[in-house]
Amino acid sequence: MEASPSMTSRAVLAIGLMVGFYLLALVIAGVLLFIPYAEWAYAQRLHLKIALFCVLGAGIILWSLVPRIDRFNAPGPALTAAEQPKLFEALEEVARRTNERMPAEVYLTLEVNAWVTERGGWMGLGSRRVMGLGLPLLRVLKISELQAVLAHEFGHFYGGDTKLGPWIYKTRAAIGRTLEGLSQHSEWLQFPFLAYGKMFLRVTHAISRQQEYSADALAARTVGAAPLVTALKTISAAGLAFDPYLSQEFFPLLSQGYRAPLADGFAQFLAATPISAAVDEAVQRDLAEGQVDPYDTHPPLRDRAAALGLTVDVARADQDFPALSLLANSDLLESKLLAAATTVLDADQLKVVGWQELGERVYLPNWVALVRKHQSGLQGITPASFPEWAKDLSGFGARLAEKGRLVPREELSQSALATLGSALAVALKKRGWELRAVPGEPLSFVSGDRNLIPFSVLTRLNEGVLSEGDWRRECTEIGIADVNLGSLLSAEEKSEFSE
Repeated sequence: MEASPSMTSRAVLAIGLMVGFYLLALVIAGVLLFIPYAEWAYAQRLHLKIALFCVLGAGIILWSLVPRIDRFNAPGPALTAAEQPKLFEALEEVARRTNERMPAEVYLTLEVNAWVTERGGWMGLGSRRVMGLGLPLLRVLKISELQAVLAHEFGHFYGGDTKLGPWIYKTRAAIGRTLEGLSQHSEWLQFPFLAYGKMFLRVTHAISRQQEYSADALAARTVGAAPLVTALKTISAAGLAFDPYLSQEFFPLLSQGYRAPLADGFAQFLAATPISAAVDEAVQRDLAEGQVDPYDTHPPLRDRAAALGLTVDVARADQDFPALSLLANSDLLESKLLAAATTVLDADQLKVVGWQELGERVYLPNWVALVRKHQSGLQGITPASFPEWAKDLSGFGARLAEKGRLVPREELSQSALATLGSALAVALKKRGWELRAVPGEPLSFVSGDRNLIPFSVLTRLNEGVLSEGDWRRECTEIGIADVNLGSLLSAEEKSEFSE
């Protein structure tokens, strides 16, 4: 397929900006070198400090202009047509519709995103096409939405955006190196490069936004505007939640030697009431503001939908299948992805645990160990006495602390909350309450129509959200008011909760 009409103008502008920067840098470096030469040649004198300043400044600038070797590191496991026939069938269908060549390499990545680039060759010449597909992206999108996203990415190939990319990125990197090198040398020399850098970013990011609109238009023509808009909205929401999911739910498991299904856990995290409410609020706020930042590479979602003649409220195709259904051996790929994209040295050695059994296998043993450690400090403490201790958490923490060791007040309070919460959790478990550990939801225990969150009780009492009377009444009703938390793990019962 021939280049789009806008490709030539974008290329001319990008190359012009690149040439402008290198000319600016060479002129300034030349002037700096000429100053000590002129002083020596015409005035027969040389100020060493001035000469050193000029030569060093010119050296920093010229060294910053030298292109660095750009090595490509695979961002995740490679996906092949032989191993992933359904996925590649979808890819080939979109390539056919857009009349574009297939990427030479496709990788699974740990991000809510899809991207394309060209690697190898020189400045985009003689390069190969590469595509990245995020595992969490495949989990949150429908097949039709994924096709729209793929068509958008092929639109970047069609528009020549991946050919322009290396020119823009190399120049941007050179500007950054120049500013960094001069930061310890001279603010005055930094000024022209800082001004040019800001202009370069504003203009090239404006080009990037136009590239997004053009890629959207191609996707709308070949696959449809509605699935593209719903995909963009879904990606916007999921992108806000993915990092918190990793840091709060997933990575803590890895540190304890366990691995739960990453993609399915993310879907549960997104569906959790506290998370979905927070994400919806953030997305709606962004849609309401919808302002273009001159340094953004992507236009606001509302503007992208409007450019396609739709609103962001267009309905999803609920009858469509999840895009993850196109991926074979997803569990094995998750393991490979973790090994490639995280610091996990041997993901195969992690114990695989389902999210539904997470509480019993991972959290409960930790609570039991903490209660066992502080049995003496818990002696005589009952759930009904929590209101008194909620007023003096640091005092209870001091009761647990090692004798003679000075511990900050905040650390004492956190120790009290963890220990008393763990003891309450173990007490509920011994009485047959069901432990629920759902990504995005607080750890809770359920019995009939009752739901109790043990690790929030003391905080709610301390803040006055839960009254002393209501808590004691609840303890009496569920039969734990007078339970001695220091005797939960008597000698004959310890084996019941062994790991």
